[in-house]
Amino acid sequence: MPRPYTLFTGQWADLPFEEVAKLASGWGYDGLEIAVSGDHLDAWRWDEPGYVESKLAVLEKYNLKVWAISNHLKGQAVCDDPIDFRHEAIVGSKVWGDGDPEGVRQRAAEEMKHTARLAKALGVDTVVGFTGSSIWQYVAMFPPVPEKVIDAGYQDFADRWNPILDVFDECGVKFAHEVHPSEIAYDYWTTVRTLEAIGHREAFGLNWDPSHMMWQGMDPVSFIWDFKDRIYHVDCKDTKLRQTGRNTVLGSHLAWGDPRRGWDFVSAGRGDVPWESSFRALAAIGYDGPISIEWEDAGMDRLHGAPEALAALKKFDFPASNTSFDAAFSSKDQAPAT
Repeated sequence: MPRPYTLFTGQWADLPFEEVAKLASGWGYDGLEIAVSGDHLDAWRWDEPGYVESKLAVLEKYNLKVWAISNHLKGQAVCDDPIDFRHEAIVGSKVWGDGDPEGVRQRAAEEMKHTARLAKALGVDTVVGFTGSSIWQYVAMFPPVPEKVIDAGYQDFADRWNPILDVFDECGVKFAHEVHPSEIAYDYWTTVRTLEAIGHREAFGLNWDPSHMMWQGMDPVSFIWDFKDRIYHVDCKDTKLRQTGRNTVLGSHLAWGDPRRGWDFVSAGRGDVPWESSFRALAAIGYDGPISIEWEDAGMDRLHGAPEALAALKKFDFPASNTSFDAAFSSKDQAPAT
């Protein structure tokens, strides 16, 4: 059975939920990865009579399904330090409150717990998102940062996320963390350490998104294999690298789409992600969940790009073999010529 394709609605939260559903259905998507953003989903309404049913009714109307929901924006605020004007712009008034940093973190954590409850109510077993980090600010490691500060950062993550994950366990839902700069796990070794910090508990896994790996110089295919027991969800976004010696990996504080940047997000299939090798690796580890397209390209109209990305990725995807090579050539009569 082919894997379903979904559209992540985070970049479409300026449009009403039903309008996004209508667009996605018309383009041939199988479902939506619904963001807790805009009017798409509100985690605080998870137990409001009729709320979940109204969302499911919209999906049914457009012949769509939901396998995962996401809450990147509030997850970001759970561990972040500092909490500042950037968070006020993304977390909403309920979580921001009076802006007291610890209050913001606590309310963000509460919303993540509600997100697990909302997922269960929707019949979904995966929530995708960010964790935030109290130590991302030290990524350059200069001025010098004592190791005890980094240790404390991972402990802070564990202390804040374990109670959230307890609710995920109660709900039978898993959290798929998107490995991403500014998070507690942003590359290979920080992912290893993050899993160690929470004792490899099953409630916490990974959302494989290769776009952020590409500009850091990571191998997204090897990542799939090495963390094969933790790939709970897949988001597909592409990156075009332009690191010329002037244009560098850190982006130079330049806006998205500026040709002086060393990399930029582009519509899936137009960048440097090795999609065929990636899909082969996903097949090899037995991943049969949704392929969710996170469409982002500052230089392209999204109404053109979202259906184009769907068609582009389907060209690289294929059903996994259900017959081993050895079994297929188990007799002399069937042995391949040498």
